Amino acid sequence: MATVVLLAVTGLGLGALYFLVASGLSLIFGLMDVLNFAHGALLSIGAYGSWWAASGHLPGAGSSGAGFVLAVAFGTAVGTLAAVLLELVLIRPLYERPREQVLATVGVGLAVPALLSAIWGSDARTFPGPHALSGTFGLLGARIPVNRLVLVGAALVVLVALRLFLGRTRHGLVVRAGVEDRAMVTALGIDVRRAFTLVFAIGGAAAALGGALGGLYYGSVDPGQGTSLLIFAFVVVVMGGMGSVAGAALAAVGVGLVQQFANYYTASGLGDLAVVVLLAVLLLLRPSGLTGRLA
Repeated sequence: MATVVLLAVTGLGLGALYFLVASGLSLIFGLMDVLNFAHGALLSIGAYGSWWAASGHLPGAGSSGAGFVLAVAFGTAVGTLAAVLLELVLIRPLYERPREQVLATVGVGLAVPALLSAIWGSDARTFPGPHALSGTFGLLGARIPVNRLVLVGAALVVLVALRLFLGRTRHGLVVRAGVEDRAMVTALGIDVRRAFTLVFAIGGAAAALGGALGGLYYGSVDPGQGTSLLIFAFVVVVMGGMGSVAGAALAAVGVGLVQQFANYYTASGLGDLAVVVLLAVLLLLRPSGLTGRLA
């Protein structure tokens, strides 16, 4: 029983990490029809920004208490800024040229890890997380890592915030209307471009937050971390339904649980294969994914 509880909670933690990465990817694709292959780069920027700040390079930031919160906020802010620059400089001129758009984001996705390797080396760097989050607590006979609950809590906050943004805010409604009929919204005097930049910023912030908390989950950061998590993020987005944030949340939970249980009860590494099989079966039964709509 204790083993099942441990695997379930750690699977939820892993699923929460996948959702933080996939939510921004799903939001950007669903609202802007942009398949952003540079999303993993934004995650890596957030991870390294948080690591740099938590290592004591940013005044007031550190590896404990409020200092760690400041470090995570700094990494998230740096990732958000990078996302805004990416949209303004690279994506905006290519909205009507999707093929070049994909090539450009792939290039950024390859260039950023190479740049991080050139600056800090290709070896993993130990992530200085707070001591309070490095311990465990008891649950039904199992010892659960505290940082898994942090990931789950962050994912829930992001999910609720995105749902409120899409359905209850003026900017969310403007963006949704702009996707349906950009010319009409522009004719009403609304600058759709600013709204699209905001969406890209929110997606980048979610990715950067995932990178920062991913360092806490893995205990280290490395240049290729964003690329590896991006693969599972794409799986989650496809399984949840292209453009559906709620579907991405459900799919992330399923992928995290399947991966953890398969790795434990079968040979190590077969969890990835189990996720691919799950994706194939779901697409055969429901080609549009779990929801197939923006929600």
